[in-house]
Amino acid sequence: MAVSSATPPVPGQTGPSAHVSNVNNNRSDNVNNNRSDNVNNNRSDSVSDARTRLSETTATPSPTPPPPSQTADAYVTNAGSDTVSVIDTSTNTVTATIPVGSTPVRAAVTPDGTRAYVTNAGSDTVSVIDTATNTVTTTIPVGSGPVGVAVTPGGTRAYVTNRDSDTVSVIDTATNTVTATIPVGDRPLGVAVTPGGTRAYVTNADSDTVSVIDTATNTVTATIPVGDNPFGVAVTPGGTRAYVTNADSDTVSVIDTATNTVTATIPVGDNPFGVAVTPGGTRAYVTNADSDTVSVIDTATNTVTATIPVGDAPESVAVTPGGTRAYVTNADSDTVSVIDTATNTVTATIPVGNVPVGVAIAPTT
Repeated sequence: MAVSSATPPVPGQTGPSAHVSNVNNNRSDNVNNNRSDNVNNNRSDSVSDARTRLSETTATPSPTPPPPSQTADAYVTNAGSDTVSVIDTSTNTVTATIPVGSTPVRAAVTPDGTRAYVTNAGSDTVSVIDTATNTVTTTIPVGSGPVGVAVTPGGTRAYVTNRDSDTVSVIDTATNTVTATIPVGDRPLGVAVTPGGTRAYVTNADSDTVSVIDTATNTVTATIPVGDNPFGVAVTPGGTRAYVTNADSDTVSVIDTATNTVTATIPVGDNPFGVAVTPGGTRAYVTNADSDTVSVIDTATNTVTATIPVGDAPESVAVTPGGTRAYVTNADSDTVSVIDTATNTVTATIPVGNVPVGVAIAPTT
């Protein structure tokens, strides 16, 4: 089923048509390095005829275990169910379903993996989930129609776009209170923070611009024209570029963060929404909601090198910390597609809640 518009869910509306694109109109293996060097230094000294004979027997150490590998949980916002599904990415199964506010749209996890922040577009709130217990511990009032959320690399603040207030709320994660409200463009949706934590990039869907926020002063220092109806945004791990999906242009704008200018425009599929860059920075994955595909961009050449069929109305995408898999929410299929990034093929499809629109991945131990 194709997505009919490029805008996120109307609060209170359910069913496939309520996916986040309709929001604009109203979403170390716990390796115990148990190196067991069971060395039995069984020294037997026997003295005979004034001669000392030393006999030392040492057991062979057991092999060193392999280095740790990282597992992670994926947090999926179900806009039609008012829940968050928790996926164990080691088994690709849902291990918990968490009730949150009305019309949850996006999620972001703190760098230490202890908390997930979920925007509830229909409640004008943000739910804070304790990832150890997978329960909501705090609910924070923000602006009207919150959609996007990003946590700073230091984990001290969360930036939330308020679609209907044309503002960004800044949450102090130590107190879980709003400490600043920043005016931005018309109908802000996506937000991403640079790896250094010094700037936040906000997409303004009805202004066709990106606002650049200085996080030291929480003021807008630049406004960048991009394509038509910009939605998603992701910053490369090196912090040198921001990739912005333009839903009504069927393109991705590439912003040079040193100059805050667009240096490339990449044609992708129909109605691109979500975007995520791999940890190595070599590829960007873009969801095309009306094509039911994911475009893979080579960031060295800024060209599409693969197109992957997924579920119906793909909305968001997140890449695992190791970069081996991408998780894609399919709003009209009520599923999540798992892409093997080595082969760029779907290797699993996971049933979740009703109208899944957002996804964030948290490192766990």
